[in-house]
Amino acid sequence: MKKIFGSAALKNIPLKNRLIRSATWEGIANPDGSVTETAYEIYKELAKGGVGAIITGFTSVALHDYYFGGMMRLCDDSLIPQYKKLTDIIHAEGIPVITQLALGAYYREVKGRFMQVEPDDMTSDEIQYVIRQFIDAAIRAEKAGFDGVQIHAAHFFFLSRFISPAVNHRTDEYGGSTKNRSHILLDIMNGIRKAAPKLHITIKINSSDFTHGGIEELECLAICQLLDQAGIDSIEVSGNGTSVSGIKAHVNEGYFVPVAAKIAKRVSCPVIVVGGFRSLDGMESVLNQTDIAFISLSRPLLREPDLPNKMKADSTIVSQCVSCNACYSSQAHKCVFRKRNTLWCFDSMSRQKEVPS
Repeated sequence: MKKIFGSAALKNIPLKNRLIRSATWEGIANPDGSVTETAYEIYKELAKGGVGAIITGFTSVALHDYYFGGMMRLCDDSLIPQYKKLTDIIHAEGIPVITQLALGAYYREVKGRFMQVEPDDMTSDEIQYVIRQFIDAAIRAEKAGFDGVQIHAAHFFFLSRFISPAVNHRTDEYGGSTKNRSHILLDIMNGIRKAAPKLHITIKINSSDFTHGGIEELECLAICQLLDQAGIDSIEVSGNGTSVSGIKAHVNEGYFVPVAAKIAKRVSCPVIVVGGFRSLDGMESVLNQTDIAFISLSRPLLREPDLPNKMKADSTIVSQCVSCNACYSSQAHKCVFRKRNTLWCFDSMSRQKEVPS
């Protein structure tokens, strides 16, 4: 019987429990991707909160990736010491840490300006350049002390779009069939494995693009099987349009579980599932009624970074996250009900007011 608070392991990574902090957007890095003091504080608090492992937020592999402001980046060797400080902070609490390697979009320099280019219009050399960027970023991650890397192929960012038939209409070896569109993922994974063999390599993927003509359940299953056969160490299952509102403990938790459970039956590597978990018994039910191995949490840890410690002390505690999704529009992607030692609430006219906690 699998228990949340029992020791477990991902390849190359021993864990004290089966709860993983899913990569969560912060948007507080400096323009060059360097780490701010606020980020160090966020991750120190998370590491003290009791999760089994942390996957850091969206970390671009490219300097000229303008999809968001405030992206962390592993695009230059000069940034390694700052990320080494981050991993040291997390490791000091006995928590392993994985960095999520991502690309918001590919940008081509044209007459001194950088223009976004969709997969169909990329040259073969540009595709190889992107693959190399992911591999180089993984090498930097290893030097910075990360225990693993997560290839971000979800949420309709660059890799997610590249593998989606709704976007990729190429006719070369990187387009057409599911296998060909997945070729870029396999090239990145194999390149990282060769360059940094000690790293745990995981991937985040959409169970569905929820987009007309995009990846749906059966194709997601096929891609995961290709990755598993190629030696991926674990798979985290998410979906496009990541956060569902109105989630309640014991009512509608785990909205990506149905597809994740099917994937877990068809692959040999551990499957991690994110999406709407609020209770300890709800999570353990998933672990024991399916082949899913790990649960990952995002928004509940924005509200309560120490939620794992609370649940371990009292199994009846449920997450205070109310699925309002207001964190998406808040500064630094913080829970609007929590700001340091202040509880935020809204009056009936939707005006914010501060209430001491």
